[in-house]
Amino acid sequence: MNDEFKTLRKFDAGKGREGFLFSLPALEEQSVGKISRLPVSIRIVLESVLRNCDGQKVQRKDVEALANWNAKSPANEEIPFVVARIVLQDFTGVPLVVDLAAMRSAVKRLGGDPKIIEPLVPVDLVVDHSVQVDFFGSARALELNLDMEFKRNRERYQFLKWGQQAFKTFQLIPPGIGIVHQVNLEYLAKGVLSARSTSNNQASTIYFPDTLVGTDSHTTMINGLGVVGWGVGGIEAEAGMLGQPVYFLTPEVVGVHLSGQLREGVTATDLVLHITQLLRAQKVVGKFVEFYGEGAASLPVPDRATIGNMSPEYGATMGYFPIDQESVDYLRATGRSEEQCLAFENYFRAQKMFGMPLRGEIDYSVDIDLDLAQVQPSVAGPKRPQDLINLLDLEKTFRELLEKPVRDGGYGKQNVDLREKHLVELNGSAPRDEEMFSTDKKEDQGISPGDELNKIEMIANRPTPDAGKEIEAESSDVFTHGRTHVGHGSVLIAAITSCTNTSNPSVMIAAGLLAKKAVEHGLRVDPGVKTSLAPGSRVVSDYLHKTGLQKYLDQLGFNLVGYGCTTCIGNSGPLHPNIEKTINKYDLVAASVLSGNRNFEARVHQHIKANFLMSPPLVVAFALAGRVHINLSREPLGKGRNGKEIFLRDLWPSLSEIRDAMEKALAPETFRKLYRDFADQNPKWNDIPSSSGDIYQWDEKSDYIHEPPFFQNFSMEPGHIEEIQGARALGIFGDSVTTDHISPAGAIKETSPAGKYLKSRGIEPRDFNSYGSRRGNDLVMTRGTFANVRIKNLMVPGTEGGVTKYFANGEGEEMSIFDAAMKYAETNTPLMILAGLEYGTGSSRDWAAKGTRLLGVKAVAAASFERIHRSNLVGMGVLPLQFPDGTTAQSLGLDGSEIFSITGLSETIKPSQTVMLEIEGKDRQKRSVPAKVRIDTPIEVDYYRHGGILPFVLRQLLLR
Repeated sequence: MNDEFKTLRKFDAGKGREGFLFSLPALEEQSVGKISRLPVSIRIVLESVLRNCDGQKVQRKDVEALANWNAKSPANEEIPFVVARIVLQDFTGVPLVVDLAAMRSAVKRLGGDPKIIEPLVPVDLVVDHSVQVDFFGSARALELNLDMEFKRNRERYQFLKWGQQAFKTFQLIPPGIGIVHQVNLEYLAKGVLSARSTSNNQASTIYFPDTLVGTDSHTTMINGLGVVGWGVGGIEAEAGMLGQPVYFLTPEVVGVHLSGQLREGVTATDLVLHITQLLRAQKVVGKFVEFYGEGAASLPVPDRATIGNMSPEYGATMGYFPIDQESVDYLRATGRSEEQCLAFENYFRAQKMFGMPLRGEIDYSVDIDLDLAQVQPSVAGPKRPQDLINLLDLEKTFRELLEKPVRDGGYGKQNVDLREKHLVELNGSAPRDEEMFSTDKKEDQGISPGDELNKIEMIANRPTPDAGKEIEAESSDVFTHGRTHVGHGSVLIAAITSCTNTSNPSVMIAAGLLAKKAVEHGLRVDPGVKTSLAPGSRVVSDYLHKTGLQKYLDQLGFNLVGYGCTTCIGNSGPLHPNIEKTINKYDLVAASVLSGNRNFEARVHQHIKANFLMSPPLVVAFALAGRVHINLSREPLGKGRNGKEIFLRDLWPSLSEIRDAMEKALAPETFRKLYRDFADQNPKWNDIPSSSGDIYQWDEKSDYIHEPPFFQNFSMEPGHIEEIQGARALGIFGDSVTTDHISPAGAIKETSPAGKYLKSRGIEPRDFNSYGSRRGNDLVMTRGTFANVRIKNLMVPGTEGGVTKYFANGEGEEMSIFDAAMKYAETNTPLMILAGLEYGTGSSRDWAAKGTRLLGVKAVAAASFERIHRSNLVGMGVLPLQFPDGTTAQSLGLDGSEIFSITGLSETIKPSQTVMLEIEGKDRQKRSVPAKVRIDTPIEVDYYRHGGILPFVLRQLLLR
């Protein structure tokens, strides 16, 4: 390890241990920069640059440039950030391991040692995205959903177990443990790490900050603990694993000064929804956000983590909280060792980065003030997380959106009577459940043939509020007869889900207390509401049981369904088929309520158009109300015993009630017990066989794992950057197209190209599983690209879904996007995507870029890009172009029949260079539009020249 700036210093690591660190105060003493005025997040990145300064990947000038960070005008320089570790979830992690396996296969074909493909930093993969809510409202829901998960994902899990034995630095946390971000917060994160090293011919233990990137947007949850980290695409994460720094442009840092305290009745969820709207309006996309001040110091780490978690929703790279005593106390409270806690605190004290900064102590690019006392109870939706709605305005807003034209973001329903409801019979089970309980399937599911589970229990039934006693007939007609009434605004999914809020004991206990009071008042949930509780870790179940609150949640149908990202990522499972038929028949705008972070169109469920984010206690409240068009200040949630009207104010727990319950429930020993011996605690995982060896044996019969084509015919020679001529439009899209639109994670439609392909392989629709679960198979995922049922291709006005027009001859033949791409491929016709603002918003989904590339798309021209998706496009060798302000495909009058060429591309291209997009219309008239090449850094030019980041890295490794 080099010590280029002679800053290696000794410090007391605690418990009599001597440690060394690369001292930032020592760097400032050399007049390299005013480091003590830098934002803490910048200083932590600077420490990595200083420690890894080797004269090659990280040079002296990189240290000097970042040490002299200019708050008001950051240098237009790329930062080579070497992270300490990487975290993955299984939806994004499986394709990443598939790529590593494919790289090993490619190295072997070239006669090299495949073991050169090995992660150089620790990698943790948490299996958390595969559980689906097939069963609910039952004490056996967790067990049955887990059975289904293992049946559906057996091939994927076999592959991951191969990866676990093939790669030395790869740790796998099996299903049923928790959500990656909560597991990271409660277990994986250390705050500070150490490694034995030799510097200046002296062996020593070097301590350094815990930093990371993760293949999920919400990796930023860890920012609440003072850990620098953010989400990247799997493509960038692979490069980081193989020794490449994470490159990014020197950011602006927005300081958010928090003052005051949250009022009674206001939750951390309300705060983060408020912040999301505030910072979206401040346009913080691509910037660091750092929270500070007395208000920030007053927030516990779970509240800070809730705010950090939703950084992607407000658009920031990070939402960071500096390290203070609260950070250290959290490590202790979650079972970390005393040695770890002392090293964490002493390290940051030695670096003069300990304690929450106050106003005036740090220079920020922009300063924003927020008084916590101004935050109101709220929800967000129905299509975007930044669309904040005051809780008491939800009824009015929903009514307005119903009538608002579709083109303006509404639903276009005129003269609606919201009192109109349609009767739905719930007696009978969904096809998927009938198949599951048919005689020939029972043994496959681990259910004995004699086990007569009541199908209604799994679909609609609810335990009674009186702990087993009969409910009086006159108050339970809908319940006892298995009926419901559905209309516009009916709540059909109520899910306590997602890492965002289930990581926070205050809001989870609040939900349990509200449920307790509801049960005691005699309230119940309508059988038409699909209720679920999917915490981010088993610790949540432990404290809900210790406080006695879980039994009340159970009585309202919020039984534990699994530990993982369920409803929040579209794994909400099927609705009752009669409910789905009613929605379709009357074109109903039904609603979901969830404690998640994402509510994009068709994400939660394909049949539910209005999705509202809210705190866990509000999820319970709206489940009781059964509709979103309700003013909770004036209207009752329902009638309790003796016909008494019960209002939200009658059920809402006080801050003192929540604090009292939390003090009884949380103990460090619980965390230590639940975060050890994962394999021993999961016999289903142990039963899965796996192959061994350094090379994965690809099985052509597998429909989950397939060798991707990225390294076929691989050579050591990179390609050339040249102009794109004669391209056709594959799709023209409007604003806010998300990675969910581009590469959906949810259900595979039977009539879609992916569905047809799976059927051709002999797979029944009930066994399709989700797109997310099949990300290890490029043949499925390429067909699923642009296949979201709600995506609107403006080339085919008035339609939804993955359709386009094939314009090789005539007026344009309507067909699926995949079929059109394959027809264009027959004539080697390059393709383009044209889009509006914020193209690629949402999850850091590498298949949104991979699928685009495999469809033959050479360039994407948009009004603006989301940060991760832009870099992923470059990482796959697809050219991102940005229109001048005010220019869009619509302003240019494009209909998709045009022929496009991109001139000005060459080997000498520079980052952010302007090129010309030439457009030839049907009338043979030509015009040109300038466009900015969104290849932002010099290293990205290299990635693009090599056809993507992975071929670049592979060539680098083979040349060593």
